[in-house]
Formats: sequence, C-alpha cells, structure tokens
Amino acid sequence: MYKSSFFETILVFLVTSSVAFYSCDKDKTKPEIPKVPEIPSYLEIPQTAAEANALVNGVYGPLQTLSSSYSFLLESATETTISFEGNDNAAGPLISVLDITPANSYAIKLFNAFYRSIGTANLAIESIAFSELNDEVKDLLIARARFIRGFSYFQLVQLYGEVPLILSSDPEEIAATGTTRRSIDEVYAQVVDDLTESLAGLPEWDAQKSNPSQLAAKTILAKAYLTWGQKPLTQAEVEAIETSKTDPAKPAIDEAKLQQSLALANEVINSGRYSLLPNFNDIWGVANENNAEVIFSIHHLGDGIDAQGNHQTHCGYTYPGDERRDPHISYADISYENVMPDNDRRKEYSYVTLVEFENPLVKDTVTWPLSIVRPGKWIHRNAAGLALTSQPNNIDHIDFRLGEVYLIKAEAAFFLGNTTEALQAINALRSRAGVTHRTSLTVEDLYYEWEAELAHEQKHWLNLVRWRTYLSTVLTKVPTFEYYKDAYANEAQFNALPDADPDRFAFYQRVNLHLHKKVENIRGHHYRFPIPLGTGNVDLGIRPQNPGY
Repeated sequence: MYKSSFFETILVFLVTSSVAFYSCDKDKTKPEIPKVPEIPSYLEIPQTAAEANALVNGVYGPLQTLSSSYSFLLESATETTISFEGNDNAAGPLISVLDITPANSYAIKLFNAFYRSIGTANLAIESIAFSELNDEVKDLLIARARFIRGFSYFQLVQLYGEVPLILSSDPEEIAATGTTRRSIDEVYAQVVDDLTESLAGLPEWDAQKSNPSQLAAKTILAKAYLTWGQKPLTQAEVEAIETSKTDPAKPAIDEAKLQQSLALANEVINSGRYSLLPNFNDIWGVANENNAEVIFSIHHLGDGIDAQGNHQTHCGYTYPGDERRDPHISYADISYENVMPDNDRRKEYSYVTLVEFENPLVKDTVTWPLSIVRPGKWIHRNAAGLALTSQPNNIDHIDFRLGEVYLIKAEAAFFLGNTTEALQAINALRSRAGVTHRTSLTVEDLYYEWEAELAHEQKHWLNLVRWRTYLSTVLTKVPTFEYYKDAYANEAQFNALPDADPDRFAFYQRVNLHLHKKVENIRGHHYRFPIPLGTGNVDLGIRPQNPGY
C-alpha cells in the first residue's frame, strides 16, 4: 500500500547507495537518481482532507441503491420467496419464476453498481496516495476504499462467478483488461488481499457501523474463506450441469481456508466489541441502528437524500392496510408461518401474518384467505411494536451482524469435524431465541439454523449455492407447499376450500403459477446469474457468457 513515507524510503536508499558506490571506486559515475513518479494525467489529486473524504464517500453511493435489489435477485430466486412487483414480464416476477436473462434489470443493477463502486475506490486509492495529506488520514481513507473494493468483488464473484478484475483508473488498462474474466481463485485472492491490506489503516471498531473497521473486514474475510474453502463452481463445472436438475457433487473442503474462517470468526466473537442482543426484535428499526450486534451496514437517509433509500421497507412489506393488493415480494407459502415453533423469539419479526396499525388502529391480515405471509425485519414500527401506516425508506441495511458470525463459526467448525465447537455457536443463537439447545448436529440441522436466524436477510441463495444444494432444495420443498396444490389453480376447487374468498382466487392462482414455474424452470445454470448488460442495456463485451444465458 502506497504511503507518503515512500519518498523518505527512496531518499534513504539513494544516499546509502551513493556512499557505497563512491567508497568502492571514486572514478565511477554515480548512479542516476530515480525520478519521483509522475502523477498520471487521469488523476485529480485531493488537496484537503475534506476533498479526500468526499472521494472515498463516493464508493458508498452505488451500494445505497441495492437494498431491495438484493431481495429481488437473491430471495426470489429461491424456494422461499415470490415477487409480484409489476406484471409477470417485469424483472422481479421473472426472477421469481427463474426466467432470468442478461437484460434483467436487477442483475444489471447489482453488477453495474458494484463496478461503479470499484471504479470510485480505484480512483480514491490512486489519487489519495499522491496527495500531500498526512499518513494517518491517507492510510484510513485508502483502507476504507480497499475494504469496499474487497467487499464488492466478494459479492460479484458469488453472484456472477468469474468476473473482470479492474484495479486501476488508467483508461488504457481498463480498455485492455476490463472485459477479461478472471478465475474464481484470482478473484477470491483479490478479495482477501484488499480486506487484509485494509486492516492496517482501519480502526479496530467504529461506533458508526457503516464505517469500515478491522472487525468488519475480518467478518467478511471469515465469510470469504468459508465460501472459497468449499470450492465454488467454476465456469466449466457450471457448463457440465447447465441443463441438469441434479446438484453437482460437493468436493472435499480446503481445510486451510476453513481454519482461517474459523480463526477470524473467533477473533470477531472474542473481541468483546459486539454482542447478541437479548431481544432479537431489538436488532431492527431506525431507533436500533448501530446497535451492539451490527458489524457492517449501508447507511440510508431516505428517498431524495441518499442515493435511493432502503426500499426493503416497502418492497418487502406492501401494502400496509391494503392486504388485497399483491405484494412486491413475500414468502412463497403459508407453510412459512410454521417453519419455526411459536416459542422461537425470532418468529415474530421473521414471519408476519397479522399486523396492527396505529392512527387509526386497524388489523391487516397478511395470510390466508386474503394474502400471504411477509418478511417483518425491515418494517418501521412504533415503540409498542405496531407497524406504522407509512413505510419511509430511511432504515440502514444490515449487511453483517454478529448472529451471522456465529453461523460462520459453526459451519467452518462442523465441516472441519469439530462438532463440539459448532454446537456451542449454534446453541448461543438458540439461547437468545429461547429454544432448547441441540445436543447433536447434522448437516441438515446446520442448514436450518442459517435459515432460522437469517430469514429474508439476503443470504439464502448464497448459502444454497455454497452448499451445492440449490436444485434439490427447490425441487423437494416447493412441491410440498400448500399453494403448489392443484386446488389453487382451479377456481371451483379453490372456492370449495375452507374460508376461501372468491375475490382472491386470481391472487392465489398467481402464487401457484410461480411455484410451478420454479420447479419447471430450475436448472444447473441457475447456480449463477447471467453476466448482464450495462446500464442503458449496452453490451459490456464480457465473454464468455455464463452457461444457459
């Protein structure tokens, strides 16, 4: 990492070298003193700390547009979730039925936003290195930019597989390498390098959780090693299962990488900087932002103030007070009302079936026979826990929290054969949830705990892909759903169901269609999303395309 002290190092080297040469042979020509590197013409160097800060803050803007986009891309593509945002030719519903193309706006949005953030990070890293600011300021700001670059590449490699590595602002270098897909290992190596290099310049911890910290970097590193250590599918491996409905075989783990993951997770847990909140429901809401469980978040001030606002608040929870309007996004089946036992304290905010509003007090039944169970973690509530009638978009998006670190620890330990340590981590979460401890742990138990703890936190698709259980999960679960049954596609049979509301047949028929399409359409190529078009539907020229697209 370039520092201003580099110039002092060069001068010391030159002085000692010239003395050495002179003492050996006075008649020899002294070596030529290297020139100080010229500032590239494409860089504009910040002159003040405020300018440098503004440059680095620019890396967050693209990420502020992605809150609900994660849900539409990552949740809707699984068995848990359906999307009714618009007609069935709209981007969200097309993901919901696994009819995804390079022109899908959500695939486009995430891919291009991450690269805009990376481009701004590259510019900040290079420009600030040439500035005359003091070392402490430079190190912090460059570390923040490298943190976000590493974070962004981690997201990209998980979603799209092999992607271009753009690490410079040089237009010629971007033109030469910007469309070249790099191997999975190369991208993960860059993720690790960026996050590791950021550690020296970052504070251990920051009270403002949208600011990168050492412990946030270690958290993402722990997840990256956990994923990399389970050997993500390569382009060739996806090609081999492109049309298959059978998951690829899971290879032996990379033990060294999972050991790294476990060690980093333990560092974060044992740091004492974070804690599992006694009340699971206290994690959520504007009043609880920056709480002791949050490790890294994207800050939102609302529409018209930040880049977009956190649209989880209304996309994941539409429409308050009008249960007869189709939700933008919701759970896929009534069975999710019972996925957790009633005494599990996580259930109330994870799966919402009845919401009370204030001013005036009304009850909204978001379940049979009017609608379908909704995710409740992102909705705005008052002090009594009642949902507000309006859902402003100013709630921070939590990207990583301590609950997930316990799951990372449990998974790494489990696959390393340390069931005792894995159980300790799992039971810490179950204690907080108020449910009995596990005395043994199967791989299915482990997978359930991820779903129970992180329901609708945009991790489920990533988990299924990492475990290589994506196809089998959709193909075995969806046909067991209540709304998959033929009665929800036949109006006469529907009207004969207990408590059925004839006015809601079209809604439940659409749910049934989406569930059947998931089963019909899913194939091995859905283990990654297509390399999308650019903003404005321009072909980015990145080849080859992912299989099946």
